[in-house]
Amino acid sequence: MTIDTYDSVRTFESLGVADSLVKELADQGITTPFPIQALTIADGLAGRDVCGKAKTGSGKTLAFGLPLLQRIAGGEPSASGQPGRPRALVLLPTRELAVQVHDVIAPLAKAIRLRVAAVYGGADVDRQITRLRNGVDVVIATPGRLIDLGDRGELSVADLEVLVLDEADRMADMGFMPQVEWVLRRLERPHQTLLFSATLDGAVDRLVKRYLSDPVFHEVASSSQTVSKMEHRFLQVHQMDKVRVCAAIARAQTKTLVFVRTKRGADRLVESIRAEGVRAAAIHGDLRQGERERALANFASGKLPVLVATDVAARGLHIDGVDVVVHYDPPEDHKAYLHRSGRTARAGSTGVVATLVLWNQIVEAEVIQRRLGLRVPIVEVFSNDPRLSDLASWEPSAEEAVI
Repeated sequence: MTIDTYDSVRTFESLGVADSLVKELADQGITTPFPIQALTIADGLAGRDVCGKAKTGSGKTLAFGLPLLQRIAGGEPSASGQPGRPRALVLLPTRELAVQVHDVIAPLAKAIRLRVAAVYGGADVDRQITRLRNGVDVVIATPGRLIDLGDRGELSVADLEVLVLDEADRMADMGFMPQVEWVLRRLERPHQTLLFSATLDGAVDRLVKRYLSDPVFHEVASSSQTVSKMEHRFLQVHQMDKVRVCAAIARAQTKTLVFVRTKRGADRLVESIRAEGVRAAAIHGDLRQGERERALANFASGKLPVLVATDVAARGLHIDGVDVVVHYDPPEDHKAYLHRSGRTARAGSTGVVATLVLWNQIVEAEVIQRRLGLRVPIVEVFSNDPRLSDLASWEPSAEEAVI
């Protein structure tokens, strides 16, 4: 697949987006399409099946949200608003992503008199059922809750005109492909499918070949482009000083996102960072949904300077303005490094990524660098190093490397 080029001076109007939606976007300060939007919106509005290959944070929500809303607003209202029978469905892997997509789409839907509901696990199912019974046009759902509501007879996909599969590769990684196919097998009328994914191989490729009709493919933002937007720092730390190094990095930032490998490790690190006088909270699968949403909202607004996350909990997170991503526990491989690091340097901006490395993890870090085509010195630091407060300005030299 080749990477598409796009005209950066294109506007939403020139792509065919309706005036009412353009006005709502402008009211939000959004006037220029991101690359994935400029490439896919026109095909989406034309009714084509679309496969978009792009990283999280590239603007995918509007890339599928605008065509979805405009097409069902202008289509035949045969099933519009019928209890439990939406005309469009957005299926995605995590509850956090469901909330974020809902928050992007809902104001646009309101501008054209469409009703949107998000249904996901960890939230009050009775309240979601009531919302569906009142009639909605667009449902944003995670696979587990979608199947649950379908089995209860509260949600049917038979009338879908537009289906969006967002973060399809993550759904495959998390074992959700059977649920995705459950939806696809139950579609009863001609429909449009918009699929977005960071990769289009393996299970995603099989899905595309089996269920999509003559799809058009668009790709932006290769891994090398993503990596080049980041400032990479690999810091050798000592076990007893590791928490203090992390706290020293975070003190000078507004938003620091820290990755650990386990839920228990996330809770322990939050307690340790708080003991260093830095406010922090965790998100992971054992927390109640309300706690997760509160932590995310406080972090996104800047009230909470540090968010500690496990890999699964952070999948699909869209948080603007993350200053630094810290790999407190080194990622399993280069793909995990890219996925975690992609929470910063989003939508064309730059960001800093710091990996904390113990002495026995140096070889592991070197392997990740080779896979990514990086040559970054691994430098020994202590928590009293003043350079930790401004990692973006500090460029470690080869002379400082530990080996």
